[in-house]
Amino acid sequence: MNIAVIGAGAMGCLYAGYLSRGDNKVYILCHSKEEKDKINNCGILIKKNNEEIITYPEAISNSSNINKLDLIIVFVKSKDTEKAVLENLHIISKETFVLTLQNGYGNLDILKKYINSNNIIVGTTSEGSTKLDLGYVVHAGRGNTYIGLEEKRKEQNDKINNILKVFNQAGFNTYISQDVLKLVWSKLIINVGINALTSILNLKNGELLDSENTIKLMEEAIKEAVEVGRAKGFSFEYKEAINKVKEVAIKTSKNKSSMLQDILNKKKTEIDVINGAVVKEGKRFSINTKVNDTLTNLVKAMELNY
Repeated sequence: MNIAVIGAGAMGCLYAGYLSRGDNKVYILCHSKEEKDKINNCGILIKKNNEEIITYPEAISNSSNINKLDLIIVFVKSKDTEKAVLENLHIISKETFVLTLQNGYGNLDILKKYINSNNIIVGTTSEGSTKLDLGYVVHAGRGNTYIGLEEKRKEQNDKINNILKVFNQAGFNTYISQDVLKLVWSKLIINVGINALTSILNLKNGELLDSENTIKLMEEAIKEAVEVGRAKGFSFEYKEAINKVKEVAIKTSKNKSSMLQDILNKKKTEIDVINGAVVKEGKRFSINTKVNDTLTNLVKAMELNY
């Protein structure tokens, strides 16, 4: 399969690296020439437990010379989604699927502005990755990946199943979801409970569970996200959602959330499409989201000098 990964952050490097180990031709689009050259010269180094794996996707700084892609995976931050799509529209043919595995809520709507919805796959992943340097990531936690179409289309099944096969062969535990939009909001609930608090308090994921104060804030933020999700037509149980977020925090206890990594690296975060999305969607349904509003404003205040 011919695959392009747009975005060379922690997750982009992880997926491009593992996918390139098989029979796939994998490109990774890099933001800087320095990163492109580093990956092409040294490969992507993935540290997993005590093992170091070197992988060799082809790093490029623009996609003008590639064609006949079967799959494009979008891993840029949500604020860069539109720019990434516009810069790469020329490589999206009628046969090309575009998969978003990004954090946050709203990426699908951006993709649909420019790409036929028949070609868009929505997904979520619980894989954990931390970027230590250019082309060097730590595979910090295993998790499942789910992919699916917004609307079920029988004629697309074979192609989706082929992507499923390729992902599983690369080592990603991947499944097809029959209700992918609910799944996206479910992933959002996890990020709502973990990301903002870890970034504000400079805590690893598991450390959120060490204090009754952080647990209470986590639970209140999740409760608001569940209420908004229900208003949008998704069936969520509050206690089940709380337990799921705590389970993820324990599983990824030593991880630094992507939002905390952004804060530590003095980069803009995705707060607007995570806790901020709960606030935005909550206003549509007249739901009070004061905890998520506070968390959003605190993170945005921390970004002021970035």
